[in-house]
Amino acid sequence: MSTKLLYEFKRKLEELEKYKGKGTELISLYIPPGRNVADVTNQLREELSQAQNIKSKQTRTNVIAGLEVILNRLKLYRKPPENGLAIFTGVVNIDGKEKHITEIIEPPEPIPLYKYHCNSKFYLDPLKDMLREKKVYGLIVLDRREATIGVLKGKRIEKLDYDTSMVPGKHRQGGQSSVRFERLREIAIHEFYKKVGEMANNALLQYKDQLIGILIGGPSPTKEEFYQGEYLHYELQKKVIGLFDVGYTDESGLYELVEKAKDALQEVELIREKNLIQRFLSELSKDGLAAYGEEEVRKYLELGAVEVLLLSEDLRYERVKYRCQVCGKEIEKTIKEKEDEQVVCDGIVMEEVERKDIVLELSELAEKMGSRVEFLSTESEEGEILYKAFGGIAAILRFKPRS
Repeated sequence: MSTKLLYEFKRKLEELEKYKGKGTELISLYIPPGRNVADVTNQLREELSQAQNIKSKQTRTNVIAGLEVILNRLKLYRKPPENGLAIFTGVVNIDGKEKHITEIIEPPEPIPLYKYHCNSKFYLDPLKDMLREKKVYGLIVLDRREATIGVLKGKRIEKLDYDTSMVPGKHRQGGQSSVRFERLREIAIHEFYKKVGEMANNALLQYKDQLIGILIGGPSPTKEEFYQGEYLHYELQKKVIGLFDVGYTDESGLYELVEKAKDALQEVELIREKNLIQRFLSELSKDGLAAYGEEEVRKYLELGAVEVLLLSEDLRYERVKYRCQVCGKEIEKTIKEKEDEQVVCDGIVMEEVERKDIVLELSELAEKMGSRVEFLSTESEEGEILYKAFGGIAAILRFKPRS
């Protein structure tokens, strides 16, 4: 699924999540890909018959209207699409006015269940599950004093466990012989490695179906001893993809480990976004091939000068087109999402003829001009820099046209 389609899918779910009905009259229908449409139609006709018994007149009227809408829409399908179908319909409150809406979604992944659901809010959990980051990397940092276990989920690093050891320092105490002291120290190290292995097993085995790989960090020879001693569960042991030198073994060591493992994690979103923003900032610092802000980036897009368009998923603006009904003049303005603005031409209020999400509008312009589009969320530090410091719109250029 392209990043643009994924963005549209996420925005649609955000929109549906805001809607609320007065009673249990908002209908959510999930049809998995293998379901027989005729069977679904028959079941909905039974629901339609039962809906006549709903006590509240308003709820009864709205549920019946919603079911009739769905039954009419299903006439267009001989069988469900490849990934199934989700239909949402009902009377919702939009800006103080009641409106009957119907949304049909063909999701990016197969719908796992058949479900008919009536409530005051749309049931969106199966679709929201599709947005959860599926790629997970296990992170282990340790030395002989302490160890921290964590995961890298998409762009987020989460600490899961931490513990310190009882391993004595290298200098023996009292009258102990050096051989006996060293033997006791090796036993303590072995016991600590066993404990770290148990911590990692408990923390990471819950992700085993999503786990792409495991990174181990620490000083030499600690990380090598831990890995070669096979203290991890065998299912985790075979997923180790690299050992890396790190100076910290507390929570900050998890971040250092991800940074040191750049080459092994080139495909991970966090590293990809970090590299993009670093390249953009590098170009910007030398007044090179970089631009930011809607007006400047739009100008370079129209000239075909943009190599990579960087857009924040958290932008909430719309591009609105207005037309004068008298002279036919058209102008475009960017305004905050859902806001209205009066635009005047020679004293006459211009008519709004089109309104589009600014992220989708700019990404479509970029695709038309052969530019690559990258969406960044504020969950990562780099995405936050793009949003807060550069207004959520920036570009790495192919060339800078002469003024």
